[in-house]
Parts: sequence; C-alpha cells; structure tokens
Amino acid sequence: MEHIIMKENVDEAVAFMRKRVNIADGALGIVLGSGLGGLVDTIDGATCIDYAEVPHMVPSTAPLHAGRFVIGTLGKRPVICMQGRLHAYEGNTPQQVAFPIVLMHALGANELVVTNAAGGINVDLGVGDLMLIEDHINLLGANPLAAPDEPELFPRFFDMTQAYSPALREHARRAAMACGVDLKSGVYIATVGPSFETPAEIRAFRTLGADAVGMSTVFEVIAARGCGMDVLGISMISNPAAGVLDEPLSMDDVNIAAREAAHKVERLLLAYAG
Repeated sequence: MEHIIMKENVDEAVAFMRKRVNIADGALGIVLGSGLGGLVDTIDGATCIDYAEVPHMVPSTAPLHAGRFVIGTLGKRPVICMQGRLHAYEGNTPQQVAFPIVLMHALGANELVVTNAAGGINVDLGVGDLMLIEDHINLLGANPLAAPDEPELFPRFFDMTQAYSPALREHARRAAMACGVDLKSGVYIATVGPSFETPAEIRAFRTLGADAVGMSTVFEVIAARGCGMDVLGISMISNPAAGVLDEPLSMDDVNIAAREAAHKVERLLLAYAG
C-alpha cells in the first residue's frame, strides 16, 4: 500500500538489499540532491542498486537524479548513498518519498546527511553558497508518517525541536574549516513544485523566517527523525528565489549552478566522513 510505510514491506526490501550487498551497521546515510550525484565517484568498493529493483520502491524521474543506491566506503565511513531522490512533484506519495529513508535506517544507518539545491530567499545567500539547515518549514501539505500506527518502525508522536542535529552541524563546521569550504546557515522551506514559487510567495516565506526554498528534504527528515536518526542538512544555493532579481527562473540554470558548485559539497562530505 503506497500510502502506508508497512514493516513487512520494509523487511522485504531489507532482505533484497542484504542479498545484493553487505552493509555495515552504523553506516552513514546520504541523500544527494540535484546535480550533486558526483560524490559517488569517490565511494570505494561501490555496489549500485537501482531504486526500481528494490521491492516497494519507485524509480526517480527527476533530471540529474540517477535513481540508485550506491553502497560502499566514503573516507573512513561505510555509506548508503542515494544518488538522486524521490519528490512529491513526480507524483509520488509522501510515503514513497520517505520509504528509502526508513529502509536505510533498517539497514543499519543511524545518521543521515541530506543535500539539496535550493533558491536563496535571504539576499546574503549567493549562488554557489552552502547553507547548513538549522530548521525547516513544511509547506508540502502532508506528513509521510500520517498513517495507521507502525510502532515497530517509529513512535506515533516524536519531537522535532532539534530536527537537524546541533552536534552534527558543529562537526560539519569543523570539516568545512579543514577543507576550506565556507558554510552559512539558515532555515529551509519546502514546497511541492514543480512550478517555482511566485515573488509574492517568496516575500511571505521571508516573513515566515525562511532563508532558502526547495521542493524536497522535509519528508526525508521527518522520516529520519521518526526512526531516531540524527540528521545533517545542507542546501546548495542554485539560484536567487523568485523576485529577488528581476529575472525568470529556469531549471536549466539551477542544474548548471548545482554542477558548478558540486565540488564544494563533495569536498565537505569527504572531510565530514573523515
């Protein structure tokens, strides 16, 4: 059932994955956003598994999202990496978007790094900047865990006060200093897409306290926190949000900016994994 994350479905997906590859407990889960999939080239001993092969998962149809797990070692850390993610704007349910996060946790990942390409609302954020996510605002209109209770997967109610771990953010800052990458910080707001936001919406989002806007991440973070995972979030600013400049927005421009800034994300995550 695509509107419920069921334990039996997670167990079936876990069994499939474990037949294909050995995954160490305590692995670092990573979600690579638009244009940021090149990190997988630095993963040692990589095994790749397409999402479409995994029971109860759907393929990714978004541009620049390969739609596969890459399992191996990054630096000194075993990793389960999503090369590309699933989005609500592709027609996926919140549960389909969140399912791979629950699966990574069931495979032994207790820490999650989510990355994305985002529009800069705060005028102090320039194209190519990296923003540590301090908190988020959910305007996706749903919650992936709003479904019949599955207590063996996650509690009915759980705290989101520190959805993005302060300890992991401090670790990321130290890693950034070590590899010479500048980090900013702010609040991420998520909308469904696929249309970009209007200038009036961006003005409203700024009033709400948002610094960057995108079409992903929040469902994944909710699922991760429900599973008890610690989360680090990084937004790569790919464009000024609508109305910040008197120019139309283009997904081609977003993808170009993401590719050009990807090396900074890769350097940071390599240093972070240590």
